[in-house]
Order: sequence, then structure tokens, then C-alpha cells
Amino acid sequence: MSRQEHVILLDEQGAAIGTQEKYAAHNTATPLHLAFSCWLFNAKGELLLTRRALGKKAWPGVWTSSVCGHPQLNETSEEALIRRCQYEVGAEVKNITPVYPAFRYREIDSSGIVENEVCPVFAAQVTNEIMLNRDEVMEYRWLNLKDLRQAIEAAPFLFSPWMELQFTHPPARDALFQFAHAV
Repeated sequence: MSRQEHVILLDEQGAAIGTQEKYAAHNTATPLHLAFSCWLFNAKGELLLTRRALGKKAWPGVWTSSVCGHPQLNETSEEALIRRCQYEVGAEVKNITPVYPAFRYREIDSSGIVENEVCPVFAAQVTNEIMLNRDEVMEYRWLNLKDLRQAIEAAPFLFSPWMELQFTHPPARDALFQFAHAV
């Protein structure tokens, strides 16, 4: 991106307490910060599953939900979602819908990098062709959620831990299935 991104640091109650440069914030002691996750669907109700680029600092090469990112100061999660969808996969989106607004997690990747996020989860519909930013995403697949469920059950290690946690949370999973059937 043209500007340097940051993360919005949060206290344990979820209140903003400052900012830190994004790359510097993600380390072996990553502070709690605000993020978002978005599950994108096409007009057939298929999910855009993306594989993180090998150059990513955390979880390189794993499959994950369509787009993830961090809101910037004075930017809503929805505005950040629109910005990151365009940046990462060239997607224009509509029907942005919260599916797991209270999602929070802390996970450590094999290199020791920690993700520690309050991360509202959204679903949205893609309205154009995908154009990958290869610095962010190395490949993608469209698939239905039943196939995703089977893949996660068979090989959970292939997927980001946040995606697996989001999808295995019954209310969020149900909301994703409802969204996919409504498009």
C-alpha cells in the first residue's frame, strides 16, 4: 500500500489505547489489537478461499478466509474491509454483513509470531473478477462451504487458525451458510 499501515492497540476491554506500525506490532509478544476477517462469496454462493503469500510474516502459505486486515485510525471495519478487498484480491463488494462481531483470538505460528486480535468477522458478495496482489495472496479457489467443512475436518493444519476458529463456531458457521444461500 502507498502509506505505512498501523494497528490500533486495545486494552483488555477492547478500548483503543494507541497505535503501532503493523509489521513491528506482529512479533513474539504481539499486543492486543483491532483487525477484521472477511469471507467473500460469488453469485453462486461459493467462498473465495485464499492462500497467503509465502512472503507473509505470519502463517505464510496457509489457506485462509478471503481477506483479513486492520482498520486504520478514523476508519470503520467496513471501510477497512472494502479497502483491503480491493488491495488484496481486486474485489469490489456489496452486502457486507457481520457474522461474528465478537470474535477474539490469540494464536502462535511455527516461527513464534503471535496473532492477538479482536477481529470482527464479516461476509460480503464479490461483484467483479478477482485480480490477486501476489504480495498478499499466492493462489485462490472458489468452493462451497460443505467442501470447506470436509477439508478443515480432514486437514486443519492447512488452514489459518483464525479461519478454523471462525468456521467451527456454530453461530458464525450458520450465518455463513445462510449468507451463501442468500446470494
